[in-house]
Amino acid sequence: MKAKIIKILYIAQLLISFGIVSSSCSDEWLTPKPLSIFTPENAFVDSRGMYASLTACDAIIRDEWFTTGNRTPINTECVFSEVSVDGSTDQTYSPFNMDLVVTPSGAQQMLYINLYWENAYKAIKYANLVITRIDEAKYANEAERNAVLGSAYFHRAYQYYRLTHQFGDVPFIGKEISGPKLDFYSTKRDVILRKLKKDMEFAAKWCSDNVDRGRVSKGAAAHLLTKINLALGEFDAAIASASSVIDGGVYSLMKTPFGTVPTELGGYLRSLGIIRTDVISSLHWPPNKALAANKEVLYMVLSREDLIDSRLNITSMYRTMPFWSCGNQNMLYTPDGFGPGTYDKDQLEIPLLETFGRGMAMIRSTSYHTKAIWDDPNDLRHQKGNWINMEDLVYNHPYTKGGAYYGKHLQLRDAKGKLLTADTIRNWFGWPHYKMYVPDPRAVQPRGGAGDWYVFRLAETYLLRAEAYWWKGDNSKAMADVNSVRTRAKCAPYTDASKVNIGTILDERARELFWEEMRKTELTRISYIFALTGKASYTGKTYSVANFGTSNFFIDRINEKNDFYNKHVVAVNGLEYKMSAFHVLWPISQVSINANSKGVINQNFGYDGYSGNKPALTAIPPEEDN
Repeated sequence: MKAKIIKILYIAQLLISFGIVSSSCSDEWLTPKPLSIFTPENAFVDSRGMYASLTACDAIIRDEWFTTGNRTPINTECVFSEVSVDGSTDQTYSPFNMDLVVTPSGAQQMLYINLYWENAYKAIKYANLVITRIDEAKYANEAERNAVLGSAYFHRAYQYYRLTHQFGDVPFIGKEISGPKLDFYSTKRDVILRKLKKDMEFAAKWCSDNVDRGRVSKGAAAHLLTKINLALGEFDAAIASASSVIDGGVYSLMKTPFGTVPTELGGYLRSLGIIRTDVISSLHWPPNKALAANKEVLYMVLSREDLIDSRLNITSMYRTMPFWSCGNQNMLYTPDGFGPGTYDKDQLEIPLLETFGRGMAMIRSTSYHTKAIWDDPNDLRHQKGNWINMEDLVYNHPYTKGGAYYGKHLQLRDAKGKLLTADTIRNWFGWPHYKMYVPDPRAVQPRGGAGDWYVFRLAETYLLRAEAYWWKGDNSKAMADVNSVRTRAKCAPYTDASKVNIGTILDERARELFWEEMRKTELTRISYIFALTGKASYTGKTYSVANFGTSNFFIDRINEKNDFYNKHVVAVNGLEYKMSAFHVLWPISQVSINANSKGVINQNFGYDGYSGNKPALTAIPPEEDN
């Protein structure tokens, strides 16, 4: 309890010391603003003070999942991929047609594109405070000093890894900025990645695995280094850094149930005799994630009921589950015409709300994610109770109690084939209940409460190493690493290495890492590798850097798998789903470009302002190389 109180005090101190504020209209995202006597000079006196600044970085990472509002930034990573689309069909300004919505000066607040940019540079600012002032504090020994520095390098590298795969060439800031600065220039993506590699090699050497949950571990540093090595096309180095985590003796895939049994799922599943006791259920049950017994977690963010001021709700059910309850166009009718057929009121005879929460489908999984990738009926991640399909629900509205279908399973169509709902996009799709259900004791209509969340875990490390082996042409070892993840979920292992390709690995990532991984970021990284290496994808197509904005693996993968964007589906709100090749990189806000009046921040191809670009920097100045 003492450690928790200390952490809260340090978070509060950081909020006072450096003024975490919105920065959409100026260069505030670059400049610290001390607002009290808690300044860097008197806060950064020892390792605790240094880690306090990095706690602000942890909080910014947490915001990707826990940001308040209908959507979260991680939703954006999902909808710029093949796994999901935005499902808010009740709004006429929803982000469906990306050609119209995603512009440098457009209404991007619904997609959080600008927030990614602003939050990244906030975190970089706090990391740079520690990096620049690393030797102003006193440490017990060199190892303590270097562990602090390694953690700061991690946070800066984490954000730049994201930025370089969301926006491409971006300004690199390698030191604390102590005054106004309006002359930033874009730096080449590969130059930044090369710097990140150097820093993360240091971090992977000096960070410790003996840290509290929520802090940067040695395993997390090596995991991030693996991503950077892959992005640089250094596949042997990626294999080595991933292997240091996989084979280091500290971490292991959880293969048997552990911790507490998730029994708080409401009466409906219990009435069916479903009590989830498998390893996948225990791995994703919030009270189990931070347990010392969990050897799979590398880095996580924390939010709990007992953290008082620092707790946040994840609202995972509200954002990712279908709108199964009654409401205007979203009614689910019974085959004999009663409607609405379902109800999200608590304490009903059939308690669907307590079991499934109130979903609003702010993101809507595609058939690729809900059906196509599930190639083994024994997969625990798709077993009844862990995975929920709409047909698993029943008609529970009191209106239907006098009819023949009360308590019967939902149907999409009646006997004549007529649809029993007006909106199949928003209220008819399956979801991984084992992952998205987070107890929400404060809400009458549960949406997903406070609960720890994985950022990096060992299952992804295996899949990163599998990818590195595949790029090298070693399909057998790639298959073995994919099988390590598959067989833990009780799937039969793959046996034909000749059929293993990047699609195989992406499919396994979609099964294992939904709403954990940064899907768009990883698709863009893979697209860059295809363009840099010229290696043919599983379709036989090759790519090049020269026409990256018009032809890339990113858009081909989405058009192959996402049956909304590839068919230009028109939703009930009249909006068309559409995405283009240049969305492989997002636009940089025109506000940020204009505020940088004495320098040049380049715009990405496909967006207004691209013609005014200047050559990006090809080296990091020595004074920034900290």
